[in-house]
Amino acid sequence: MGKKNYRYIYGPVPSWRLGSSLGVDPISKGEKICTFDCVYCQLGKRRCVGDERAIFVSAEEVMKEIISLPPLKIDYITFSGTGEPTLAENLGEMIKAVRRIRPERIAVLTNSSLMHREDVMKELFSVDLVVAKLDAPSQAIFDRVNKPMSGIRFEAVARSIKDFRSRYKGKLALQIMFIEENKTFAKELARIAGEIAPDEVQLNTPLRPCGVKPLTKDEMAAIEWHFRGLNTVSVYKADKKAVEPISSDDTLKRRGKI
Repeated sequence: MGKKNYRYIYGPVPSWRLGSSLGVDPISKGEKICTFDCVYCQLGKRRCVGDERAIFVSAEEVMKEIISLPPLKIDYITFSGTGEPTLAENLGEMIKAVRRIRPERIAVLTNSSLMHREDVMKELFSVDLVVAKLDAPSQAIFDRVNKPMSGIRFEAVARSIKDFRSRYKGKLALQIMFIEENKTFAKELARIAGEIAPDEVQLNTPLRPCGVKPLTKDEMAAIEWHFRGLNTVSVYKADKKAVEPISSDDTLKRRGKI
């Protein structure tokens, strides 16, 4: 199958969390646009845009690419890409449009910074899976690991995930990225995860090229012990499907996928 250099979609990629996943990037501006500047991000430095939502690309242009897809067998259509997808003001419009023409489950990967907003929550309520990031148990570690833009507070983010969990009818996964800076706080993060009570806890460490080293298998196994009693999946233990992407290597690189 020939590969295309799509602008807004990428993959499918073999995801240790989602199986075979076709990515949709509702930002697609050629640079990272995010409310965080995580030290482990493989996309480089963020463009600081504030936490106000905006339309970066039209839903119509994104849907043209999705409509043009050849026959594919995939598990999820996943909104992620070059930044925080909930910053896209037309995210809900895109989700509805995908629902009308594709049978796959829909997922959104979010850094959780806008989950307190009613409009964002309403849009996330409409998808099958929300993967919410929480990498820190305190403001100090939050600032060190995630480097949020000014005004975003750890307590507010954690509270918004708990509130979302209490109202959401789909599957909620809590993703925690462990690196050197937060590995000693696994017990505290496990306690918070227990309070949130997600359907799944995804224990991750950065295996793609970025500015920090991943933790070892032994370190991740020691971290996993603190999460006993919760439904966990760990990056070193999860299986990956064999998936043949239809988007070009250039497209995948711009999304930080290879």
